[in-house]
Amino acid sequence: MRENLNDLTAFVMVAREGSFTRAAAQLRVSQSALSQTIRALEERLGVRLLTRTTRRVAPTDAGERLLASVGPRLDGIADDLAALSELRDKPAGNVRITASEHAASWILLPRLATLLPNYPDIKVEINTDYRMIDIVEQRFDAGVRLGEHLQKDMIAVPVGPEVRMAVVGSPAYFATRPRPVKPQDLTSHDCINVRLPTHGGLLPWDFKQGTRELVVRVEGQMTLNGFPQVVDAALAGMGLAFVLEDVVQRQLATGALQRVLEDWCELFPGYHLYYPSRRQASPAFALVLDALRYRSEPGAFDG
Repeated sequence: MRENLNDLTAFVMVAREGSFTRAAAQLRVSQSALSQTIRALEERLGVRLLTRTTRRVAPTDAGERLLASVGPRLDGIADDLAALSELRDKPAGNVRITASEHAASWILLPRLATLLPNYPDIKVEINTDYRMIDIVEQRFDAGVRLGEHLQKDMIAVPVGPEVRMAVVGSPAYFATRPRPVKPQDLTSHDCINVRLPTHGGLLPWDFKQGTRELVVRVEGQMTLNGFPQVVDAALAGMGLAFVLEDVVQRQLATGALQRVLEDWCELFPGYHLYYPSRRQASPAFALVLDALRYRSEPGAFDG
């Protein structure tokens, strides 16, 4: 029975990862040993469970059926075992979170640095990614993204204060260009666009002043897919950047970057941690959630 359970766990991991290499790393076994385990399982069941190509491993029809049946049950067993940690002196377990690089640095790491030393048996994995991925399919416990409007069946908990965007440029750039005084003026400027990884579109430059809302389609020579690189390009005088205010606070304080259109950049909901409403929270996850939760009263976490 134990061998059967181990074999099924190995199959589910390979099917979900779509790769023997990644699954072997997750299971901490060699790739050859994992291949032998899957081959033995297929021989014992008498059906092919996985199709292997040079680019990807995918379940067959039989494999899809087995994955749909066994996967949730193994997840349930893992959750039940994790819940037993509440009977220990201190909770234990693994928590996987997907977040943007900025959220990981600004929100998660400072909070976890305070929590984790007190709970040595809790392990947290943070995967930095700008995409809005399916955390259930990718087997994350939670995600952290801007805003509170998330997909249904998700609970959203604020983990940071309200934020706002900033339009910034270098002194060298403004030495040869007039400063924009209204969002429409941006159409005559070199602007640094950001390619969104989820849908492949460009980050919209949204502005709001009171009840007036504008979306400006900007143009420029540079398009990037990472905000650190956008800031670097702005510092190099390659154009105007549209980034979170917090990301460029240091550069604004030193004068390396200068801000425009500040009266058109209003506050909006900040980072939220989201997780499935049907998820049974383990003690480890509950502790991480409580540590990350944003509290606006004096002395609370303020980023």
